[in-house]
Amino acid sequence: MGLRADHVAGAAFVAFGLLVIALSGDLPFGDLAMPGAGFMPMLIAVLLIVCGIALMLRARESAQFTAINWSDAKHAALVVAISAVAIALYERLGFGITMVLLMMGLLVIIERRNMVRAAIFSIAVTAITLTAFQYVLQTPLAEGPFGF
Repeated sequence: MGLRADHVAGAAFVAFGLLVIALSGDLPFGDLAMPGAGFMPMLIAVLLIVCGIALMLRARESAQFTAINWSDAKHAALVVAISAVAIALYERLGFGITMVLLMMGLLVIIERRNMVRAAIFSIAVTAITLTAFQYVLQTPLAEGPFGF
């Protein structure tokens, strides 16, 4: 049968789910009536593990791992790198600035879009999201040095 692409992907999902459980284990779980800070990470981690196992069980339907075309690896690495930079800057720059920079980086560097259009789109999406979270959902987001 051999190693298939979904074996590797499923194992990665399971490993990531276990990592999330290990890193969020000290957060209070709470209960269904009043969930704590650890409730959502645990829920997502368990779902990742379940979906990863399901993916591995159905792996016979995917391509052989050795047959995967890795020509898009540079593109994927750029997405991961830009996302990692955004994660590192999130608490320092806040939600608004970080998300604008993240979307602009993805659109301009990776998708090669016009910088002015990318800026307009990034600012609009970030403003709508920020408004929805702060005023509609009343969920505090990380504030940057300029108060947003």
